[in-house]
Amino acid sequence: MAGWIDSQLRRRGIRDERVLDAMARVPRELFVPEEARRAAYADTALPLPCGQTISQPFIVAATLQALELAGAERVLEVGTGSGYQAALLRELAAEVVTIERIPELGALARRNLERSGHGDVEVRVGDGSLGAPDRAPFDAIAVAAETDEVPPALLAQLASGGRLVLPLRGYLARVAGGRLELLLPARFVPLVTGSP
Repeated sequence: MAGWIDSQLRRRGIRDERVLDAMARVPRELFVPEEARRAAYADTALPLPCGQTISQPFIVAATLQALELAGAERVLEVGTGSGYQAALLRELAAEVVTIERIPELGALARRNLERSGHGDVEVRVGDGSLGAPDRAPFDAIAVAAETDEVPPALLAQLASGGRLVLPLRGYLARVAGGRLELLLPARFVPLVTGSP
């Protein structure tokens, strides 16, 4: 397995072998801007167009591990960005719907997902805090932008026994079984609500 998988992920507590294998399979360089490709596997967030970022690999892996995906799930992602986490989710689950607020990034993500072999991910443009009620319930929901409270619409779309992982007031947090658990400190761009 690639050295960065061991140094950045395994040594910092990522134990889910399905997550580690997916991180090794999906080419991160396809999802970062050309000028940042040399740093694609660096232990840091990288800039995307429109003032957004692609999260550092460890935070992505921690999010995926916390979702506890077995392979048959329907997953919602809020905050598509360049499509990297959506591609990883598709490696780990049966169906992925992802919502990006910024049309330019939504189009970029669609192109990236096609190139990486994950073209069956459903990319939508809109207010991710509202979820995708027509596709609910979701077994797992991943939010890639920070918020001060769990969006009620997303909680309502979570299946019984499902897991919701999101950045909440400076922490990566998980909601499962009606309980909120703070997992680790994390910094994300803020979740913007309302029409794009």
